[in-house]
Order: sequence, then structure tokens, then C-alpha cells
Amino acid sequence: MTEWKEFSVTINNDAQEAVSAIFSDLGSSGVSIVDRNDFLHLPEYGFDTLWELDENKFPKEGAIIKGYFTQHDDLTYIENELRKRINKLPEYGIDLTHFHLDVLDVKEEEWSNAWKKYYHPVSVTRFLTIVPQWETYEKKDSDERILYLDPGLAFGTGTHPTTQLCIQALEISIRKEATVFDVGTGSGVLSIASALYGAGKINAYDLDNVAVTSARDNIRLNGLEDAITVEANNLLEGIKSKADIIVANILAEIILPFIPDAYAHLEEDGLFITSGIISDKKDQVIEELKKHQFDIVQVNQMNDWVAIIARKQNKENEG
Repeated sequence: MTEWKEFSVTINNDAQEAVSAIFSDLGSSGVSIVDRNDFLHLPEYGFDTLWELDENKFPKEGAIIKGYFTQHDDLTYIENELRKRINKLPEYGIDLTHFHLDVLDVKEEEWSNAWKKYYHPVSVTRFLTIVPQWETYEKKDSDERILYLDPGLAFGTGTHPTTQLCIQALEISIRKEATVFDVGTGSGVLSIASALYGAGKINAYDLDNVAVTSARDNIRLNGLEDAITVEANNLLEGIKSKADIIVANILAEIILPFIPDAYAHLEEDGLFITSGIISDKKDQVIEELKKHQFDIVQVNQMNDWVAIIARKQNKENEG
């Protein structure tokens, strides 16, 4: 049985994505976020219906970001580096409040059982419901699509606003047989949703090999191996083909320099769907998209998070 160290950072919401990026850079085997806004501010969900958790365990201010490392990692270095990098965030214009770090021992089996106890079906839209693979669920409507998911260790469950915003954007954007690139696939939830909405071929990419394994497992769980290919890759480096839709639920700091590459990998009039954008950085991302010949089709917001649908300009309109 694998023994894990859970590094749990309590932090203000403005620093949430930066801390997540720090965890990833230090080699965390997945990152999870506990934010009471995700549950309290969505009309379909709540503590009684989704997670069955004690509300008092959620921070009244800020969020909890958790990273996971094994006993084989240099845990002293990771703890020191985590503290050092987080304390330097104000130098980059990120306010820092409520910062607290806890380190706990976690057994993989105990963690998995906790998921099975707390995670229940989530109706992300009228037409798509995410169901944990151990749950029995019957469709409420003939048009409803069921996306089965085994989150594994700290990978996306579809409950975070950024994931939901992307799924909603895919629902209105995908046309039959469209080609989709899912950049930073994580658990594979957006790739699977794309296939369920009728996309023809989906290529999913993630830099983290643990994420690649998680995504492949979930794709197999939904019987979509023929529709979705998963590869370990740094964004779209070295990829020669193009897509009708690129979806990227990643950090704004990664999205900004990635925009020209996304443009180059889209077919004419292709769509770039991106989230993971905190509302304070919305205007910066929109400005950069316009600078690189994208038309803004739609901007959607849920709590403090934003998703943007942008269209690659037709050559006749460029310049």
C-alpha cells in the first residue's frame, strides 16, 4: 500500500491558482482544491446533496489546496520550497492572506475509500451528468449523457467551476465529427464530455504521466478508447495536426503564452475554449486573444472563475 504525504495549504482565493502551479512544479501527483464557493454558490449543489460533508470543515475564507507526494520524495525540501515560494507571491503582485500549511500522512486505500464515501453524481448541465463508477444511476431524461469517472488520487471530478464552465462551453460548441484537442486533460473529463457530445476525434495531452494514466483509465471506463487518444506532452509542442476546437482548462499564466500556439493549431474559424482564469485576469486574457487575431464569442463566469470561447479569425478578416 502506497504511503502519501498530503501538503495542505490554506490560502486566500487570489493565490489559489498560483499555489496550484507551485504544487505542480514541485512534482505533486495531482492537486485538489477545497473551496466552499464551489458548493455554496451553485444552485444544483450543496453540502447535503453533493459531498455530504461537514460544512464546518470548509474554510469560511479562502480555499484549501492539497498536493500529494510519496515517501520517496525529498519531503523536507518540498516543505521548505513550498513555504518559500508561497511567501514570495506578493513580489509578483499576488496578495497573501490566511496562509497556513499542514502536512499529513495519507494511505492510498484510505484516500480512495474517502472518495467513494463523499463523491456522488453531479448534473453539470441538463444533458450531462458525471457519475462515479461505483454509483448506480438512472437517466432522468432520454437526452441525458452519462460520464463515468473514477477520480483517482486528487484529479478533477467535474465539480470545480472551471471544469463545469468548459463542459458547458463544449456543449454549445461541438459539432458532429469535430476534432478536439484537450490540453492539460487531467482526469480526462473534458475529452470524455467532447466524445459524448459527438466529437469525431479527440487528442488529449498532459505533461503529468499520472494524469495520462488517470485519463486513460477513465476513457476506458466509458468505452471511448477508439475516440480519444491520450499522450504525455507539454501543451502542443511538436504536434503538427490541427483541430476544430482546442479546450484548455489550465492556469491563466500558462494560457497567455500559449495563445499563439493555439491559434496555429486551429483550423480556420476554429474555437479556443479556455478556463482556469480567475476573474481579475479576464481582461488580460481577452486582450491577448484579440491581439493574436481571435474574436471573442462568449465570456462566462461562475463565482470568481471565467471561461472564454474565442474564434480564430477567417483569413479574410485578419489584419
